[in-house]
Amino acid sequence: MEFTAGQIAQMLSGEVVGNEDAIVNTLCKIEEGTEKGMSFLSNPIYEHYIYNTKASVVIVNKSFKPEKEIKSTIIKVDDAYACFAKVLDIYNEYLLNKSGVSSLSFISQSSTIEGEPYVGEFAYIGENVKIGKGAKIYPHVYIGDNVQIGDNVTFFSGAKVYHSCIIGNNCNINSGAVIGADGFGFAPLEDGSFKKIAQIGNVILEDNVEIGANTTIDRATMGSTIIHKGVKLDNLIQIGHNVGIGDNTVMAAQSGVAGSTKIGKNCFIGGQVGFSGHITVGDQVKIGAQSGIMSNLENNASIMGSPAFDARPYMKSYAYFRKLPELADKIKELEKKIKELEMK
Repeated sequence: MEFTAGQIAQMLSGEVVGNEDAIVNTLCKIEEGTEKGMSFLSNPIYEHYIYNTKASVVIVNKSFKPEKEIKSTIIKVDDAYACFAKVLDIYNEYLLNKSGVSSLSFISQSSTIEGEPYVGEFAYIGENVKIGKGAKIYPHVYIGDNVQIGDNVTFFSGAKVYHSCIIGNNCNINSGAVIGADGFGFAPLEDGSFKKIAQIGNVILEDNVEIGANTTIDRATMGSTIIHKGVKLDNLIQIGHNVGIGDNTVMAAQSGVAGSTKIGKNCFIGGQVGFSGHITVGDQVKIGAQSGIMSNLENNASIMGSPAFDARPYMKSYAYFRKLPELADKIKELEKKIKELEMK
């Protein structure tokens, strides 16, 4: 895929300064620019790179005023960052633009797929599955019986969706993700062993949800584990049975949520955060990385630590914690002086 600087400028409502016929066929970082590559500059910290970059085209803000000669063709726009993000979307859509149903895939005769989907090699679609328009199902994807899937959903290679789960529109399920595996439910017996409790619920992903690679979302014991609209889950996250995560909450990698915990809307959750089961987290809560959440949190809380507490007191406490060896030495010195005074 090749574009000229003039075509890109027209797409972004920008102004070309330099060669309108400069060819672009790839995207790159400004410090790693290559011939026929396109980059952008929005943060003044990186301005020095634009004078030496080998990128053929660079998108800049209209307010940018160069201090010396620039060899690249530049495109001036209102917001360089937003415009480059738009180009990234177009480029990514081109890369993922696949269609057709492979003869090496399996689709049950009782299942329906609307429109013109892409179904890759060795993908499996079970009984009574309903899939909307614009589906992209990459090789080795497994979709179990009675699953319902909305429009414009992408399953990358190796994603698994167990039976009876429901997935909304515009969702992305990345490689290795498992939606609807059994929840961790076992009843202890008198002899010390455990009896498995049947997990007969499902998982519901609402619209515009992103599930990272190797993330697992367990089905409910009864009812549903629900990931509400706009939620973004990073790679390597574990969501337990009967959990609910509110609209537009984002969670970073290696976090884990134990069963029946409810997390509110618009929360920001750092990496490696652990949630105890059966607790409630309010809306717009911010949680620092590696925090341990063991009790309910109110709306707008900002917490850190394990066990976690309010972020500001935590930072003050941590300042003292770092000085514990020094403080211990001072205490020992004071104890020694007190003993000396007592002996006198």
